[in-house]
Parts: sequence; C-alpha cells; structure tokens
Amino acid sequence: MARYTGPKDRLSRREGFDLFGTGLKLTRLMVPPGVHGPKGSRGSSQYGKQLREKQKVKRLYGLLEKQFRKYVETALKSKGNTGEKLIGLLERRLDNVIFRLGFAPSRPAARQIVSHGHVLVDGKKVNIPSYQLVVGQTVRLDSKGMNIPVVAKLLKSEEIKVPLWLEKKAVVGKVARDPKREDILEPISEKDIVEFYSR
Repeated sequence: MARYTGPKDRLSRREGFDLFGTGLKLTRLMVPPGVHGPKGSRGSSQYGKQLREKQKVKRLYGLLEKQFRKYVETALKSKGNTGEKLIGLLERRLDNVIFRLGFAPSRPAARQIVSHGHVLVDGKKVNIPSYQLVVGQTVRLDSKGMNIPVVAKLLKSEEIKVPLWLEKKAVVGKVARDPKREDILEPISEKDIVEFYSR
C-alpha cells in the first residue's frame, strides 16, 4: 500500500500537533506551513473542523485517503458505536500495535519493521502493516528485529507504558481485549470524522 513520503514536520505544523511522536519539540508548532502561515487562520466552519480532524487522524496512523475511507465504511456497516469501531480498527493494525508495545519509536518506524519482515504473529512472519490483529493473538520480533540498535534500546527501557488492551512480557506482546475509547491518549474526535463521511 502507498504511503506519504513528503516532509513530516509540515503536516504536524498544519494540524498543530506532533503527529509522528518523534519526541522533539517542533519548531513553529502553532504556525501553519506555507507563505501565509504566519498570518494565522480564520475561524473555521463546522465542515473545516471535521476535515481537519479527519486529516489529523489519517496522518497520525500513516494512511492515505482511499485506505482510511475503507476503515470508515467498515465502521459504518458494523453494529455499535461507529466512532469506537473506527478507533478499534485503526488501533489493531499491526504497525500500530508494534508502536504501542514499545517495539518501535514511532508508527513510521513500526511500519518499516513490519514491512521488512521482522514481526511474527502467532509464530508466523507477517509483513503487512495493515494486518488486523484479533483478541488472543501474540506478537513478537524476530532475532534480527531485536538487534536493531533503536529497538534494542527501547526493549531495555522501563519508561514505556503499554495500553491496558495489550499485554507485554519481555519481547512478546498479546492483544488482551479490543481497544476502548478511553485507551486512546491522543486528542481525537471520532465523532467529527464519522459526521464528515456521513454527509
């Protein structure tokens, strides 16, 4: 699947939020990119607010429009709270789970680790970042993956907080239950996204 390969700080500045979790303080974070950025932006309409929220979440998880729309359509067809279903689908992506378990410093790095074939799901190699995990499945890195310097450093770190819907023992992670809305720490308004696509 295609992915965005352009400048990342530009996207974060546009959304006013560190999308890629690099841990670095973005320069001019509150100033939108472009020649007219310093002038600031006028108050946005309801549509503009919903569009910005959709773009933010789409970029946060590293998806392009076509793939993101498929997740929304799946959530709209499913029973229960549509917004929560959408968040659950995005969170259970394999690259996101690798990031949440602390096996990678960011989602783009997690995506690369998966696509390079360093991840085992229930003991079998999976190199598809969008692979949907289900409750009970286990995830671990292979020996090459664990020897990547940045990954080895993260595995020794005790500062990483694993979400309650995941379990982690040493270098093995497990999906304990479906993610709930309260498990997501990022400022996401899934209601705006659902309303945007429900027009």
